Amino acid sequence: MQSYRKTEITVGVFVFLGIMAMAWMAIKLGQVGGLGSSGYSISATFDDAGGLRAGADVMLAGVSIGRVASVQLHGQDEALLQLEIQQGIELTTDAIAAVRTKGIIGERYVRISQGADDGIIKDHGAIEETESAINIEDLISKYIFSSAEQ
Repeated sequence: MQSYRKTEITVGVFVFLGIMAMAWMAIKLGQVGGLGSSGYSISATFDDAGGLRAGADVMLAGVSIGRVASVQLHGQDEALLQLEIQQGIELTTDAIAAVRTKGIIGERYVRISQGADDGIIKDHGAIEETESAINIEDLISKYIFSSAEQ
């Protein structure tokens, strides 16, 4: 009877540790609720967000430096993005944010290009210079209609 009780306790401890390990991995890999991460928030306004969604990567030099926290309609015809940038990453005040696509039909992300300015964007600051998403349908339409006119 005593060995049966020890086995139950041992199994219970291993199940508990397994659940805790899975929860920790979900928080770290999924970045749930910002637990275990620190950083700062900046905003950027785009004419066209091109289907970009919250949770998309923010990349600098091909390296992920943050996530898109939210995408909202700003005014009547602009998209306001809130970006969460990792602590320790300094973006210059003349940085350029562009909505890009990974591959030909891949997911959207925000690419940051650093400028030459010495000023640094602070928490709750904004990136002033932005480039909207390239819409393939618009490019094809322009090509077709320009060919038809000639």
